[in-house]
Parts: sequence; structure tokens; C-alpha cells
Amino acid sequence: MDKLLKQAFVAASIQFPSALFGMFCTFSVLTILDTIVPAAAASLVNFFEPALLFIQRWLPLFYVPSLVILPLAVRDIPAASGLKIVGILAGGWLASLCVAAYTAIAVRNLVKTEMIPAEPMSKPPPFSATEVWAWSGIFIASFSGAYLYPTILGTAARTCLPFLLAATVLGYMIGSGLPSALKMLFHPIICCALSADLAAFAFGYISKSGMDPVLGYYLTKVSTNPGAGDILMGFLGSVIISFAFSMFKQRKLVKRHAAEIFTSIIVATLFSLYSTALVGRLVGLERSLTISILPRCITVALALSIVSLFEGTNSSLTAAVVVLTGLVGANFVQFVLDKLQFRDPIARGIATASSAHGLGTAALSAKEPEALPFCAIAYALTGIFGSLLCSIPAVRQSLLAVVG
Repeated sequence: MDKLLKQAFVAASIQFPSALFGMFCTFSVLTILDTIVPAAAASLVNFFEPALLFIQRWLPLFYVPSLVILPLAVRDIPAASGLKIVGILAGGWLASLCVAAYTAIAVRNLVKTEMIPAEPMSKPPPFSATEVWAWSGIFIASFSGAYLYPTILGTAARTCLPFLLAATVLGYMIGSGLPSALKMLFHPIICCALSADLAAFAFGYISKSGMDPVLGYYLTKVSTNPGAGDILMGFLGSVIISFAFSMFKQRKLVKRHAAEIFTSIIVATLFSLYSTALVGRLVGLERSLTISILPRCITVALALSIVSLFEGTNSSLTAAVVVLTGLVGANFVQFVLDKLQFRDPIARGIATASSAHGLGTAALSAKEPEALPFCAIAYALTGIFGSLLCSIPAVRQSLLAVVG
């Protein structure tokens, strides 16, 4: 569905994100079926459940390509600009977290809706030793094959694809199995990116081609000559469409707490976009770089769609900043929420997801399962609202006016 919609939107020269349209269509179909024939809606959800669990299990992998090629993405960015971006990223995350949390608390105090248990959410199984050994075998065999026969699969990118993909997957599996205390310093995403970079460095050193060309093979952005990163990022559209199922499963919760959820998300998203534009201008960050980091709090798939609506942006930087924002949130969100004394699960869930999207959601919900439904809803709706907002030409022009 994602591929067909993408091709149709390109052919029709439609700028609106095709995956977002697919998500709306899927949610509409589920809602209509649930009204007319509830059993049919339940059957459709059950049919797609394995695919949804697959996405949930491997979701962090789809974000990692931007971190793997980060050395290439930041090469032409001056050090002073890089420091400004880091400052906006860290300060912006904290500010967005506080705005979302305080808004949720304020609305909660007004509406006084009692919290009820949410629908249980399925969790994917942990990785087995068999899977680790299987991917290790793939890595060794494909790495050796690529060294001995550099273009055995037609091009260098295709030949490097299997061992770079295997290195990425192995890094994620190993990182996911680390003790919780160690994950605070060495998040699975970081482990994942380092594993792929080490594989690229090793192959570049042994083959005497250097690391940079191998990183170039990782994410080619050419559909006829894909790399490992292209394969992984190809799932991002499917992630967006899967939001339809998440929202459908939690539709009763969304309806019950609509005031808190929608008000917080609208305020937090507007604040994130316009504050980033304003601070970028105030600190003297280059215009193209400021525009590239506008959707810092929106999930990668939709953030890339948003920056594609603007001219002269660096999509690799966008993806990297979004993932790094998620990592900051994943490591510090629980500590900061506790220090600021936000106790309400609804406020904690909404604030986490609207400031640090999927990675923050995963980190908080692992220790606070009661916040997971609100994280999942806010994670989806923040990206959806941000995309809808930036699809309006007048909003884009106002953001550009703030950027200067």
C-alpha cells in the first residue's frame, strides 16, 4: 500500500505525505467497519497484527541509517553551527517536554476526567540466541564475499548491503540485551549505529577503499541501487500507516481524554516548530540548517516529509537531529519528569511522546506501562498534526518568516 500510494502521489505531483493519506484511509475503513460490521473490523486488525508486531519489534532499526551516515551528513557543517544545533536540540527537548506536560496538567485540572485502564497492547518477543547466531553467520559470509568479489551482486552498494544490514541488526540485538543500567549510557540505537560504522570502517580498511565510500553505499537514496539504509528506511511509510491501527485500538481512550490529548499535542507541536525557528534565528544559525531541524520532535518518517516541503534543506541532518532528540529523551525523560514532579501518567505519556517521539516512548513505557497508551497516541498524533500543519502554504510561509 505504501509503495503504491507513493508512486501515485509522485505521478500526480501531490506534495502531501502519501503514507499519511494511507493512514487516514486505513483508520476510516476500520472505523466504518466497526460501526457497520464490528467483527469485520476485528478480523482486519487481527490479520495485520503480525505485521504490526514486526514493526514494533524492529522500529528503532528504521531510524538508525541517519546516525550511521552522520559523519558524512555533518562534514560540511561548521563546528560553531554544530554546537548551536546541539544546544537547540537539548534545550528544545526540555522546553517541549515542559510545555506539553504543563498543558496536559492544566487541561486535566479543568476537565477532571477520571483515568480508566486502557486496552492492553501486545509486546514483541525478545531476541533469541538462534537469531543472533543466524545474523552473525550472514555477516561473516557476506563480508567475506564482498571482500573477495566486490561487485558480485552487480554494484558495490548491493554487494555491501548484506553485511552492513547484518551488522546493523546485530548491533541492535546486542544493544537490546544489555543491562538496563548500561542502556542509560549505551542505548541500543547507539550500539546499532556504531556496529554498522565499525563494519564500514573494517571493510574500508581491509579493501583499502576507505570508510567514506562504504558509508555512501549504506544509504544511496537510489531505488535501483539500494543500500542497507535504504532498505531500512523503506519501512518508514509503513510505520506511518500502522498508526491507524494504534489509534483504532485506543479509540475509546482518545475519545475519553480528547481534551487533554489534542490540546497538549496542538500546543506542543506549534511551540516546537515556531520556537525552533525563532531560536535558530536568534543564535544566528544558517537559514537552511534551521529549516532542516524544524521538525525535531516529530518522528523520522514524517519529519522527512515535512522538510521535503521546503527548499534547500539537508534531509540527512533532519533525520539525525530527530533521532538524537529521541535519544536525549530516552535517556533523561523519566529523571526530568520526576524532578519536575509530573506524576500524572497521562501528562507523562503525552509529554514524552510529543518531545521525544518513538525512542522516548519506548524508554518510558518500559518502566511505566500505564503511560504506554498515551505515549502511543501522542507519538502518532504529534507527527500527524505537524505534517498537516506544514502542508498548509500559509504556515510554511510564516515559519520561513520567523526563520528570516
